[in-house]
Amino acid sequence: MTQPSVPRHILPVLVVAQFAGTSLWFAVNAVMPDLQRELGWATSAVGALTSALQLGFIVGTLVFALLAIADRFSARRVFLVCALSGAACTLGAWAMVRHYEALLAWRFATGFFLAGIYPVGMKIAAQWYRQGLGAALGLLIGALVLGSASAHALRALGNALPWPTLMLGVAALAAGGGLLLFVATHDAPHSHAKVTTLQWRALATLWTDDRVRASVLGYFGHMWELYTMWVMVPLILATRLHGTELSWAAFVVLGAGAIGCAGGGWVAQRWGSARVAGSQLLTSGLCCLTAPWMLMAGDAVFYAWLVVWGITVAGDSPQFSTLTARNAPPQAVGSVLTLTNSIGFAISIVSILLFVSLSETVALGTLLPWLAIGPALGLWALRPLVRAEGTRTP
Repeated sequence: MTQPSVPRHILPVLVVAQFAGTSLWFAVNAVMPDLQRELGWATSAVGALTSALQLGFIVGTLVFALLAIADRFSARRVFLVCALSGAACTLGAWAMVRHYEALLAWRFATGFFLAGIYPVGMKIAAQWYRQGLGAALGLLIGALVLGSASAHALRALGNALPWPTLMLGVAALAAGGGLLLFVATHDAPHSHAKVTTLQWRALATLWTDDRVRASVLGYFGHMWELYTMWVMVPLILATRLHGTELSWAAFVVLGAGAIGCAGGGWVAQRWGSARVAGSQLLTSGLCCLTAPWMLMAGDAVFYAWLVVWGITVAGDSPQFSTLTARNAPPQAVGSVLTLTNSIGFAISIVSILLFVSLSETVALGTLLPWLAIGPALGLWALRPLVRAEGTRTP
């Protein structure tokens, strides 16, 4: 249960704002088929543009963490500034989209400002929801998943519209989300104590505190798989679909992660965040390993496999963040979460570039099982927290 003092509108506003802000993530990916047809770009351009955004996010999260931006200043103001800036960067990408190098730069900048949306949204939730944080973050990161998938839905809905209209729509959505959060909420009680010095000791808990280290390493294993799977989904679906059908299917598969996030948050209140995260990580890892057979299966099994993978590949993320937020030093939760995101996304860049590059010469059935390396290592790291939850009386 959440604390009685939390106004009812806080969580819905946070969820809507997070959804709107993170719609920037795959705005260009959704229009890539049009750009590839018009400009003759290779398949590898998708991986490069996604990685440019991920790299921007890494740099942004490092800057935000080392300067303790989310702990020094009002998180609402940081979210607003970054949502408006990310929207402006998407407008820049729209204006210069035919210039590949400029597009890479704009996507890098967009990723930088996403560092003030995703982890800062989690910090705001942690400020309000001292109790029931797993459920709150389940809804919040579920919104991130839907926001990331929304670009594919916009493409499907706007199939008859020129792709520039879709990019402009995403920019407007992100700006609106930032304004909504700032206008419709206020700072959480007891959130005004500002950090004035860099929290090196607090940041070091990523490897000095056993509990924080376990959740962070589990998250890193999750990140090896997550974004690469998301980038590969259109390639997997392209073996059976094309056009609007492919866009809708990609939205369903990616968006299904919201079910895993929200449902996992609800179950975690009764079962524990570590056990929920471990169960979903195990399931998504099995989805990687069974890819050679599923790719050759009938349509019903093929699509069921992708939906289950979509649900579980993202569903563990809020529980990893919950575990880290609970165990991190209270005065530096925002910075610890941000630094964790930074390292996790660095791992995702390596994975994305590697797998997208190999996909041009290696069959998907041979390639996809190697994504299971991340879940396997994540499950190994998570064992102490799972055991600790298992010893508690329900």
